[in-house]
Amino acid sequence: MKLLLDTHAFLWWDSGASRLNAEARRVIADPVNQVFVSAVSVWEIAIKRRLGKLVFDGSPAATIAANGFFELVMTPADGELAGALDWAHKDPFDKLLVAQAMRVGAVFLTADTAVRAFGGVGVFWAG
Repeated sequence: MKLLLDTHAFLWWDSGASRLNAEARRVIADPVNQVFVSAVSVWEIAIKRRLGKLVFDGSPAATIAANGFFELVMTPADGELAGALDWAHKDPFDKLLVAQAMRVGAVFLTADTAVRAFGGVGVFWAG
């Protein structure tokens, strides 16, 4: 299975937080699955860290590599698709991540109820 981690799922995985359910931990750890973390999440972490809304020590890019995850770059097509989504969700990071999951055919691993309700992308529940 191809998985794209939502930013909070990546952070929960990295910190060992119990908020990430056991089944989500199992699929992330399963070497058969391809686990992606987007440049969008790295950007979101950097912005929230600078604003003092998030504590994350070290480099998200290094953490992605250390976990054996794949980097997912943001493309102009992602921006177009995110902007065209018929979805009232106001978080631009979530819109971009959902667009990327749709573009690459990945299941989006998230605990965001707004994404789950959207229905336009496969969701693996992380919460």
